[in-house]
Amino acid sequence: MPTSTRPKAVITHERGTTSSVERALRVLRVMSEGGSVRLTDIASAADLDKATALRLLDVMAREGFVKRDAQSKQFTLGPELTVLGAAALRRFDPRPLARPSLMRLAGVFQDTVVLSIRSGVESLCIDVEEGTYPIRANYLTVGSRRPLGVGAGSLALLAAMPDDEREAALETLSGQLDRYPRITPALLRERIDQARERGYVVLLDVVVERMGGIGVAILDPEGHPVAALSIAALNERILTREPALAQALLREATVCQVRWAEATRADRRPASPLKEKRQ
Repeated sequence: MPTSTRPKAVITHERGTTSSVERALRVLRVMSEGGSVRLTDIASAADLDKATALRLLDVMAREGFVKRDAQSKQFTLGPELTVLGAAALRRFDPRPLARPSLMRLAGVFQDTVVLSIRSGVESLCIDVEEGTYPIRANYLTVGSRRPLGVGAGSLALLAAMPDDEREAALETLSGQLDRYPRITPALLRERIDQARERGYVVLLDVVVERMGGIGVAILDPEGHPVAALSIAALNERILTREPALAQALLREATVCQVRWAEATRADRRPASPLKEKRQ
């Protein structure tokens, strides 16, 4: 069986005594990128021994949160998580609001467009629109997690956070960037300062050689980042078109912010007496 090339998930716990619930959540987080995963890879990425990982997976399989293929013995996410995910997305799902923007940006610039949200001190890719340019620079798929600051959209989220939250995140991230030697806290602070001046982020040649991204945050009515739009491309395709890319991203982010504000107002609007009577 071929060895998996799946990147390890970022585990934000400190070593020491952890509960079974914490271990189970780490296993689910490792599996969040989808697809089939071997027990060995799950245990390694979740920082667990194989016996512990298997015991947790067996329990979650009985409850429907994971499935195990009888032939390959690999694990996938189960139907119960689909139910939970649907319930969560009914409360917060920026994808329908941002999907037209992703399609327009990919259509105009022919490069891949990514929608990301924040999850703790990580960014989570929740939607991707692939461009038609022959060389695909994007290395994210739906479900991919990266530390905040690793990637243009991820850095846009970090830059737009309130000052105290951003400083706390930077302190936590300082010990989680070993897999990305070109990304340092000093570099992140420099790019954050630039982003706060210009309104957008550019990050080139630091995650993958010759590739990079340009991104902007999508803000809620209170000015907090709820998501980020980014375009992934070869370095030269970003450098030669940076003003046009930035202008288009900022324009689409504004469209998404307006739609977000309208959706928020609609959710808060009290039901009409007639509707209440029917209910």
